[in-house]
Amino acid sequence: MSPNVTHSAPETIRIATGSNQFIVADHWPGDATPVILAHGGGQTRHSWGGTAVTLAARGHRVASIDLRGHGDSTWAPDGDYSMGAYCNDALRIAEWFRRDNLTTHIAWVGASLGGMTGLHVVDAAPSWFSSLTLVDITPRPAAKGGSRILEFMAAKADEGFADLEEAADAIAEYQPHRPRPKDLSGLAKNLRLSEDGRWRWHWDPAFLSVRSGASSEHARDRHHEELVTIARRITMPTMLVRGRLSDLVTQDEVDEFLKMVPHAHYVDVKDAAHMIAGDKNDVFTDAVAEFLQGS
Repeated sequence: MSPNVTHSAPETIRIATGSNQFIVADHWPGDATPVILAHGGGQTRHSWGGTAVTLAARGHRVASIDLRGHGDSTWAPDGDYSMGAYCNDALRIAEWFRRDNLTTHIAWVGASLGGMTGLHVVDAAPSWFSSLTLVDITPRPAAKGGSRILEFMAAKADEGFADLEEAADAIAEYQPHRPRPKDLSGLAKNLRLSEDGRWRWHWDPAFLSVRSGASSEHARDRHHEELVTIARRITMPTMLVRGRLSDLVTQDEVDEFLKMVPHAHYVDVKDAAHMIAGDKNDVFTDAVAEFLQGS
């Protein structure tokens, strides 16, 4: 289990990615390998539990980011939530890390959407990165699991919730394996209080709209094949962490990925589903820390 650690509060920063566009991140200084934590779709930089704090306490320079259209980062005015846009943002973030030292090599740790972004950015600038960790995502994830995630995100996207209790009930129904929290202060970071007094998810609804419909399914299939091609080019240290209860990355997807990237390290986390960092934070954080130390 990870040791109990304390560390100074992070600095919340803005990294410019375009005209009036920026990415918000919590940043901890450090001398060990820099780490970028990129959350999944519909999540925020607060989704990592104690992972960022623990890695920072072990000496890593850490940035836990809000992807575009999520959390406190700006929404795309043109509704561009393509993987190309996410990759360009990731390159700007990496440039920010390397601004004082162009020899800096960064470890990318990405969950779901953040992992897909990681595949793209390490392919675009492989010399900038020391390793890639994919958290419950592979180039060709299970369609059933992906559909279930999108259905949950869409269910209350417009209507929102009357209060945090209602939101917590919805999440508990979606994730029955996880105990419903009594303290909802953490949940408040993933929601925004609208002017009408209702709580809505802390992401741009346009993010979801571009991922719905038949045309989006065809685009998603093409993108998955692109990710397969990218994965086969990976030579840097790579780790796949899967939640054993996940319906997005089943054993079939794991086996396929390990054929694409035969040198990859694989960790299977018992009693965890898609949100591994939230389900088994100590186990997950230890796996990441050990991998970073050896890569």
